[in-house]
Amino acid sequence: MRKTQLLKGWNGRPGVIFTFMGVALLIAGICLGLGIAGNFTFTPGEGQSSETTTPLSSKISSRPLLAGTFPLGDQDIQAQSTTLIQVAKKARPAVVNISTTGPRKNQDSFQSPFFDDPFFRRFFGEEFERRFEQSPSPRQEAGGSGVIVSDDGYIITNNHVVENGDNIQVLLSDKRTFTAEVIGTDPKTDLALLKIDAEDLPVLSWGNSKDLQVGEIVMAIGNPFGLSQTVTMGIVSAVGRANVGIVDYEDFIQTDAAINPGNSGGALVNLKGELIGINTAIFSRSGGYMGIGFAIPSNMAQSIQSNLIQHGKVVRGWLGVSIQDLTPDLQAQFDTPDTEGALVSEVMEDSPAKKAGLQRGDIIREYDSQPVEDTRHLRSLVAESVPNASVKLQVLRDGNPREFEVTLSEMPEDLRALASTGELRGNHALAGITVESMSSGERGVKVTKVDPGSAATRAGIREGDIILEINREAVRNADDFQRLTGKLGSEDRILLLLQRGRSTIFLSVTP
Repeated sequence: MRKTQLLKGWNGRPGVIFTFMGVALLIAGICLGLGIAGNFTFTPGEGQSSETTTPLSSKISSRPLLAGTFPLGDQDIQAQSTTLIQVAKKARPAVVNISTTGPRKNQDSFQSPFFDDPFFRRFFGEEFERRFEQSPSPRQEAGGSGVIVSDDGYIITNNHVVENGDNIQVLLSDKRTFTAEVIGTDPKTDLALLKIDAEDLPVLSWGNSKDLQVGEIVMAIGNPFGLSQTVTMGIVSAVGRANVGIVDYEDFIQTDAAINPGNSGGALVNLKGELIGINTAIFSRSGGYMGIGFAIPSNMAQSIQSNLIQHGKVVRGWLGVSIQDLTPDLQAQFDTPDTEGALVSEVMEDSPAKKAGLQRGDIIREYDSQPVEDTRHLRSLVAESVPNASVKLQVLRDGNPREFEVTLSEMPEDLRALASTGELRGNHALAGITVESMSSGERGVKVTKVDPGSAATRAGIREGDIILEINREAVRNADDFQRLTGKLGSEDRILLLLQRGRSTIFLSVTP
């Protein structure tokens, strides 16, 4: 059970004031100490003034740095501050507050403003829920953020912000309120598109998330704890983050900009004031900010937006293979030059891959002339392709290069990403475990891996466990497992019957 910890000082103003004064004095002391120890010299850069609005990255001196020196003069610092102020002024008006009401699920009854964000509630366990449980209500309220991305009223946000709401209200920065229409949702990426009928809307323009560099300064804007138009700053900690266990398609931007409950669906912007990510989730052991936040990259969000406008749903290409990453051991076994690419562990019947001639053991190295980095990369490339598109695959088979031309089909609606290695993804409590079929004649599926930090780990599922039942229904083989897990929802509690050694035990898995 994870321990929970409320944010002290939030409800008591003196605590906030004294904490802030203490931090400010500490920072001032550190700066003064460094200035004395390092013999800082504060001199303006050439041709710079306090009025300049050149982006921050261009203001850093290019001269070599010596130990104990600092490259910025006082006018440089003022210019950087001006840049940040202008970015905030440009971006904040386009970030909106979203509030929803809908039927209460599972009689959850969190009433505190800390827990209005549905994603945030995932970080709390049963003990905390019981402590704060109140009399059941037929309705529940939730909230989050969104970003206006067009002057005709389209707003992008997270699916988990609006998925249970039947009345969605949007509060703009100028205090106007509108009822929003849901244009479409995509749970596989946790994105949703809303529309309001309004005029004179501020709009945040899209940036290119592929241009992001680790270390780049970014700003997160949203409504944490109901505090509207809050701006925090940090850097890009990583790009292309996958295997987080949040959604099916993961290609997250990781940032240390503070993201808290209510930030879901808000904007992550660069120093040009461009939207380069949609803030989605945090990693936390306490439920609060711990310096690890995740945002959906703008390029993915734009693609989802276009699909939802055109089709009302996301239409993805489908190749029909189960794939896994190449480890150094597998690289040696398959005699490949490196670990790049995706190893085909299963080819599905009647799939485009099967019709084109792909086989188990093939290593897909290129997809339509694009080098394939790993399984995450290939899944994204295929999903971004349209059905009926013809693509060329460069493949290694037994160490020999081969080329195949494949005509993609549309991804089936009920398809679940269960690879032959059994890595189960999705928005439910069993996401993050890996299973394999048992030997012929033996019932169940064997757990071969459990992702650290997953609900399965917290529940006590171990490698080597054999899953015999899910919610009192028998699991005879991998097909049964796939069928039963396909029914699971994001808030479902799951009862498992496991064989562990010579014993059989029941285990409850809670989201």
